[in-house]
Amino acid sequence: MNTAAALRVKTAGLWLAIFSALTVGTVLVMQYGYGYAPCKLCLTERLPFYAALPLGLVALLAPERIGRIALGLAALGLLYGAGVGVYHAGAEWGFWPGPSDCGGGTGANPGQVGDFLNALGSTKVVDCSVAALRVLGISLAGWNALVSFALASLAGSAAARP
Repeated sequence: MNTAAALRVKTAGLWLAIFSALTVGTVLVMQYGYGYAPCKLCLTERLPFYAALPLGLVALLAPERIGRIALGLAALGLLYGAGVGVYHAGAEWGFWPGPSDCGGGTGANPGQVGDFLNALGSTKVVDCSVAALRVLGISLAGWNALVSFALASLAGSAAARP
């Protein structure tokens, strides 16, 4: 057993779990704390992080071989997420059209019309082709693509290195 390789896999698993949790936590705070309703693509972009968090924990806690498999799976999922993020950011910049069925929702399930109107007044509805927020000139979809690619690189390189 190569202890340096096992340590590298466990360290990558720890960082993967931490950054996946931070990413998911951030978008949930933006959704429920600040009222940013996610669009269809935003929800799709979260899926790889939901999977990467437990896979990172598996890499941290399991034997090296299983950890490598978990990191490889996480890397593949995060590459998919990076691709969706690039597609979403490109639709926001107008490089190509976004999905025709993509529009925002309130994120609420009101029981009465009055509740629905109140929810509309306090919720920022997000469309796939409109960036809800830009940080340093990059939309949230663009940041998702960058973070997904960085974490995929981390996981993939730790899984592949002998």
